[in-house]
Amino acid sequence: MATKRQTETTKALRRLVPMIPFNEAEEVKQLAGQRHLRSLPASVAVWLSLVAHVRHVHTDYDRLLDEGYDRDSARHFVLDDINAVLQRWQATRLLDESETDGKLPDPVEDQTG
Repeated sequence: MATKRQTETTKALRRLVPMIPFNEAEEVKQLAGQRHLRSLPASVAVWLSLVAHVRHVHTDYDRLLDEGYDRDSARHFVLDDINAVLQRWQATRLLDESETDGKLPDPVEDQTG
């Protein structure tokens, strides 16, 4: 039986990206359920988790970091790639340049160190 939070997370994700593949939806929901995101509304936790997932799985972000780019520069360079994935999944919202400044938490980086 799903908790209220899990149900809210699933609904928020389906509203945000109705065509996300099932396996990727499960990964995003797992990220959104992390302890440090539980104080946020489900919709915010889903958005942050979705963007982080796409950034780390579908772009060259980690490679750019490995090559010495700082987080803000790497995030800037992958913005269009993130939005392309979101558009393929018919997202109702796209990532804005103002959201790539590293001030918002990254559930993947917070999880892995």
